[in-house]
Amino acid sequence: MLFLCAVGMLILTSCRSSVESIDPEPELPIDIPEGDVSVAAYYFPNWGPVAESEWQLIKFAKPRFDGHQQPKVPLWGYENENEPTVMSKKIEAAVSHGIDAFIFDWYYFDQPHGKYLYKALEEGFLEAGNNTDIKFALMWCNHDVGDMKGAVSPATFTEIMDYIIEKYFKHPSYWLIDGCPYFSIYQMHTFIETFGGDVQKAAEAIELFRSKVKAAGFKDLHLNGVLFGLNNYMDVAVNNLKMNSTTSYVWIHHNALPSFPATKYEVAADQYFRNIENGGGANGLEKPAASIPVPYHLNVSMGWDSSPRCRNASDWMERRDYPYGAVITDNTPYLFKKALAKAKKITMQKPPGERIITINSWNEWGEGSYLEPDTRHEMKYLEAVRDVFK
Repeated sequence: MLFLCAVGMLILTSCRSSVESIDPEPELPIDIPEGDVSVAAYYFPNWGPVAESEWQLIKFAKPRFDGHQQPKVPLWGYENENEPTVMSKKIEAAVSHGIDAFIFDWYYFDQPHGKYLYKALEEGFLEAGNNTDIKFALMWCNHDVGDMKGAVSPATFTEIMDYIIEKYFKHPSYWLIDGCPYFSIYQMHTFIETFGGDVQKAAEAIELFRSKVKAAGFKDLHLNGVLFGLNNYMDVAVNNLKMNSTTSYVWIHHNALPSFPATKYEVAADQYFRNIENGGGANGLEKPAASIPVPYHLNVSMGWDSSPRCRNASDWMERRDYPYGAVITDNTPYLFKKALAKAKKITMQKPPGERIITINSWNEWGEGSYLEPDTRHEMKYLEAVRDVFK
């Protein structure tokens, strides 16, 4: 998703020049707890026509070290997600494998830019004949993209409120939590910057948003904050903006990958789950998740490999700034399934209304984290979700 995602977390110390070949993980039985959990997969909408999207980067990505699995080839081919028939296939696959909602990465900037990367949602999903089979929601990606600034003007935020209530919230498939439309903000600190750092003005804007949502016939707004962007604004978001919940976008926001050029999936998973229980991470998980004053929805990441976005640069081994840096390897469907089962076990201890898990991601091909089938594992990542949740 995030073209300029501030992954300072990826400044790494320990190095190795190659990675061993992947050995098959012995598929021992996995303890999967009973019970219902809502599963929401992030959806990155930049896979339209090849000439206009990131498909070109994926097609020509090269391995950067021994054992590096690139390019990653989509089993369905390089399809145009802006076409309703293509989106219908994605919806059917998601629903039949236990995905309850897509959370679309959603962009809206000051004029003259306005909406950005919106066609997959508006021309694909909203026109798909089976879009009532699955829920959808928005995560406002209010980070900078080139010269488009994430800290929009207050007037633009008012435009955003009105647009999403009318265009999205009123759609019968929009995801409601206890009758309230789910709306996530990726960078809460950037949202505060929209109002010049004035917390009171930011709070008034959210209160206006809530009043508009109620006037549209809903119980209230469900405001979610991604931990990565909360930083030192947790108290502000909870006490002033009345934030309803938190979650994460991807594991690597909370821990540096400890080995370069690659860290094994189990290491990254263990780091994240230790953070949940004991803290010790970054970007909101310095303390245990139980200390967050509003519900925290666990995240399960399928992997991490943003090397395609480096465009096969010759200095890949020397640089650590995003999209350079270490990748996750050995993220087999079996180990992904183990992580899903562990997240479900933790989530089942929560009250029913808080049993939500986010997954990174439905289609982050540019960051190596996707559920869509590829030619190597075919449908096995989706089958892992189905086995744990359906």
